[in-house]
Amino acid sequence: MSTFAIHANSFFLPSGPTGPGYLTVHDGVFGAFSTQMPANADRIDERDWVAPGLVDTHIHGFDGHDVMDLSPEGLDAIAAGLVRNGCTSFFPTTLTAPTERIAEACTIAAAHVNKPKTARVQGIYLEGPWFSEKYKGAQNPAYMGNPDIHVLEHWMECADGLTFKIALAPENDGASDFIAQATAMGAIVALGHSNATYEEARCAVDAGATVFVHTYNAMSPLHHREPGMVGAALTCPNVYDELICDGNHVNPVSVNVVMRARGKDQVCLITDCLAAGGMPEGDYEMEGLPIVVKDGQARLKEGGNLAGSIVGLCQCVKNVVDWGLVTPAEAVAMASIVPAKSVGIDDVCGAIKPGRDADLACFTSSMELEATYVGGEVAWSAL
Repeated sequence: MSTFAIHANSFFLPSGPTGPGYLTVHDGVFGAFSTQMPANADRIDERDWVAPGLVDTHIHGFDGHDVMDLSPEGLDAIAAGLVRNGCTSFFPTTLTAPTERIAEACTIAAAHVNKPKTARVQGIYLEGPWFSEKYKGAQNPAYMGNPDIHVLEHWMECADGLTFKIALAPENDGASDFIAQATAMGAIVALGHSNATYEEARCAVDAGATVFVHTYNAMSPLHHREPGMVGAALTCPNVYDELICDGNHVNPVSVNVVMRARGKDQVCLITDCLAAGGMPEGDYEMEGLPIVVKDGQARLKEGGNLAGSIVGLCQCVKNVVDWGLVTPAEAVAMASIVPAKSVGIDDVCGAIKPGRDADLACFTSSMELEATYVGGEVAWSAL
């Protein structure tokens, strides 16, 4: 039995920024917040700003490992590396690939055992394969097609009860019926890599889709006569918009448009990070597609399209603050409780609440990551 406390100038609590004060941690879970020093603390950790651990619901890899490597050891390595980014919960994310490769990724994620001082696997996200070839991005068109509910059932069986998120293009044949069935089965359905019209996207939302995949990127743009996928992402009710705020994928002005139209409480900061995240510049491969990492960008070797990011989630949080778009508390929420809500795991992560696992991201007042705690243990520290 151990109890310690964190003393900080500010705590990002569900009720809003509070502090200075003390947050107790008892046997790896959050206790109470108080302005008074607790009498029973074994030690006091001094921090500056204390936030809930960040939640990345769209991430393919890190530190040279990719979810589609289909390696349990690789998934362990990704989880171990992500704490350097303040990320304590994540959804391993697949790519468009043959059915059985995706099934194996689901099986590996389901069998994963969360280890001390590493980010926790909270679900799995299948980014594909039912996309539009026009907006394929860095996805392999050889395995694209129309959604199949029987294939989805197979993948969900392999995921063995993990929270399950899947993305597709709403213009594909049978998409709306598929979405209705998938949501009835408990899947979170996202829309992306799509050339859909506004009406097609709106029908998909009406059928149950609730997330737009990396808004702006790999989707039909907003036009004054055809609002497209972007128009739907900005205006459809009761949906969440993902954004990659690495400074490469979306201009800060365009980020601001989404935040104003959608509302900051429905914008999810994601990384879409590749295996090249945390690695030096050079040549890499993503599910058979050669990519080049240079000048902070990952691009397809053939054609030069952005292939994903190499950014950490804590950097996305800092960016939107530095761009003058949000307060630190709003930025933290968009990388913690909002993405957790978007996939229905806000009952276990994304907020500092008594009784929950003590997962934290600690920042300096200039929004530099200072330390990450998982289950009340320091998993990474800048010092």
